[in-house]
Amino acid sequence: MSRLKSCFLLFLVLISASESLAEEATVEELIEEFTEALLLRPLPDRKVLAHFHFQSSAPPSRTYGRHHHIFPKSIYQLVHKFQIREMELSFTQGRWNYERWGGFDPISSSNAKPPGVELWADFDVPQSQVDDSWKNLTHALSGLFCASINFLEHSTSYSAPQWSFRSISGKLRYGTLPREAVCTENLTPWLKLLPCRDKAGLSSLMDRPSIYRGYYHSQRLHLKSDEFDTSKMGTGMVLEQTLTAVLQPNTFSVKKLQPSWSLSSLFGRTVGGKCSLSNSSNVYVQLEQNLASEEDKSMKENEASKSEIVIHEGFQNNPFFELSLTPKTVIKEAWNLQKEGSILYEYSVEDYNEFKPFDLGFRWKVPVFWSCQQAPLQVSRFLLGSGNERGAIAISMKSSSSNDIKTANCDENECWLRVGIFQVVPWYVKVYYHSLELFLDGEPQSSTDNIENIRVSPSEDKVSPGVMEIVLRLPYSVKTAALTLEFDKGFLHIDEYPPDANQGFDIPSAVVHFADFIANMSFDNNFLKQVPVLSKLQEKVPVLSYTEVLLVPLTTPDFSMPYNVITITCTVFALYFGSLLNALRRRIDEEERRLRGKATKSGPLTLMLSKLFAKLRGKPWQPSSPSPKSSVNYKLIAKVVLVAGVAAAWQFYFQ
Repeated sequence: MSRLKSCFLLFLVLISASESLAEEATVEELIEEFTEALLLRPLPDRKVLAHFHFQSSAPPSRTYGRHHHIFPKSIYQLVHKFQIREMELSFTQGRWNYERWGGFDPISSSNAKPPGVELWADFDVPQSQVDDSWKNLTHALSGLFCASINFLEHSTSYSAPQWSFRSISGKLRYGTLPREAVCTENLTPWLKLLPCRDKAGLSSLMDRPSIYRGYYHSQRLHLKSDEFDTSKMGTGMVLEQTLTAVLQPNTFSVKKLQPSWSLSSLFGRTVGGKCSLSNSSNVYVQLEQNLASEEDKSMKENEASKSEIVIHEGFQNNPFFELSLTPKTVIKEAWNLQKEGSILYEYSVEDYNEFKPFDLGFRWKVPVFWSCQQAPLQVSRFLLGSGNERGAIAISMKSSSSNDIKTANCDENECWLRVGIFQVVPWYVKVYYHSLELFLDGEPQSSTDNIENIRVSPSEDKVSPGVMEIVLRLPYSVKTAALTLEFDKGFLHIDEYPPDANQGFDIPSAVVHFADFIANMSFDNNFLKQVPVLSKLQEKVPVLSYTEVLLVPLTTPDFSMPYNVITITCTVFALYFGSLLNALRRRIDEEERRLRGKATKSGPLTLMLSKLFAKLRGKPWQPSSPSPKSSVNYKLIAKVVLVAGVAAAWQFYFQ
């Protein structure tokens, strides 16, 4: 019997040991990762696009534990404190030029953000706790990034979109601050989330004057987590940090020739090696395949030039440009029906160090021209009307060359283009959604025929903003389309006006998405999907654009009038209380003694004259004594009564 017990105990020990070894093996397989990449792309208007991409990932806490070596602790605490499923935060200065810089590529659809601050978050909490989690999250992010994100806590500053974003849980909240200024105080906390900060790796290129001198820059943070998913196939937490900037090269070039540039000329720095904690550190130079020389514009030679730049991997003999360093690999984009492909030159920073820094240079040989791929419709938004009482919002859409692409949304008679619009309007701009009008090629159209889906949430005074989500179904042959909404301007309490109320009030940018068009790059090599930045470029996302921020002037009071009232009232009260205190604190006995003293100190001439007058009158001379001053000063009392009457009349008038 004892042998049986010992065998059973030995069996249990072996099973527990095998389970522990299996768990250790799985933990060893789940490791934290960090990658960094930089994408450089010349733009047609003599500028350069610089796109930094950093990605940190951590396995699920239930298998890996709560302690991390690379993943930032502050982000981990945010995820578990507020149970965040997905979140995106962006700080942007400037506006993305969709016409010149493109609107049909992954960078413009995912990283071109509206001016100011944009925040949206999807929570994994009960529906009744979503608003509280949002408010607490805004305060935490405000302290973490040194910004005014806490202004989004009020219900008038955020909305709950239903189907304009990819979330289907109904627990997503969205808010923007169009007037938020972006400065180094926001960039420094963002860099502290990186393992090497800005001391090593590609982040060392982020020279503050060089970044903020650009025409456009946007720092973005995207967080995705499945920490609260009960399935065992979870990926944990993935933090994606991107900084997109449009810079002007400082090098001199001929007017027709595109400016040459290098890393040192763009950022004023070079890369002295990769971050020691990064798994990969690559730099990519992206060029469009529709480059053409201005000296030779014939169709045949253009086609020859296109084929040459596509198939010619010997970049040193390229007729258009010259790279100062030899690329590690040349990546060609696969043929795409919706847009022309591009070519990527890949460089690895791992082969460089402080003694041999990485300083990539790019030089154009001949004047060239090309165009960036445009979105199907170029969208703009503006105001109609005049005065401080009413007006209208107009969203104008103009067809571009990309609209010639055929899609599957066709019926027996005609093809259709689906356009989604998400617009949030503050509560003090009272929009009449029943006044919605649609114009196609300048002609008014029936809303029921061209609106596929619509959701409207009217604003409530000082409680919630107005929200409109609409999907338009436009004919593919349309050249111009316009959407108008009438509104009235409301009145605010004097405490609700900002310090610069005369500048106007902002209406946040509207989000326009084209669900039928996908902005992604495709490569034949499946191994490239393991590289985070290339995998992100291959992710299928709909083409998305942001409109302008509208500035609406509202009726503002005369803010100098309260100052005038305060100063006059204070003056009246000062006179009143000054006179009253003077009357109450005056001592009569001391004044009488002072008068007697003056009489006794009279001069010899006065004394001689008084004796002479007494002798003439036949009376004995006696020294004069001052008459006792009346205890009641009628003149002073009259002053006090007058001031009190003025104060009472003033108070009665303003009541």
